[in-house]
Order: sequence, then structure tokens, then C-alpha cells
Amino acid sequence: QVQLVESGGGLVQPGGSLRLSCAASGSIFSINAMGWYRQAPGKQRELVEAITSGGSTNYADSVKGRFTISRDNAKNTVYLQMNSLKPEDTAVYYCNADLRTHILYRSRDYWGQGTQVTVSS
Repeated sequence: QVQLVESGGGLVQPGGSLRLSCAASGSIFSINAMGWYRQAPGKQRELVEAITSGGSTNYADSVKGRFTISRDNAKNTVYLQMNSLKPEDTAVYYCNADLRTHILYRSRDYWGQGTQVTVSS
């Protein structure tokens, strides 16, 4: 079994910062991309930022220059540093990993349980 455990969400004022962490554990052979998605009430889940095992990143235009993703491959952990937070960043943030549990198996997506980020004064 594979688990993705997120931490670091909470309530922050506009302009503030938060750092999310997500650690993958369990029967993991290899991890391709890891990333963060978010879902606000009444909206579809959207990509925030993702990073490959080689360090290439992909991000939403709305977070450009404010959010930074990083990854510790040795710890199977991905981080999201969020600065200059805005009320519109309020959402449940989900960790995602595209990984293989065995050399013979194809990779598939795994998801964390989600962590709430609320930006409000």
C-alpha cells in the first residue's frame, strides 16, 4: 500500500506564507512526478504546481512568482512554499504522486487526503 500524508495547511492572512509538505510511504518502487492540486468550493480540482524526478516544474499561471515547489527524492517528499497568499488561494490542497509500486507495474496516480488552506483577514 501507498500513503501520501500532507501537512502544513491552516489559516493565514492575505500576504502571508505557508509551507505544505507531503511524504509518500509504503511499497514504492519509483516516483515520477509529484505535485499539488487544489479545489475550491464549487470549482474543479486544478493543478497548482508539479515537479518531475529530474526537477522540471509545471505550474498554474495564477501562482507564478508566488509559489515554489521542491522535492527531496531521498525522502519521497514534496514541498510547496506559498508566499504572498491571496484570498483566492483558499482551497483544499491535495498532494499527488505518479509512482510505480513494482518494477513490472505501470505507474499510476496516488492522492493525499487533502489539507485546508484558508487565506482571510
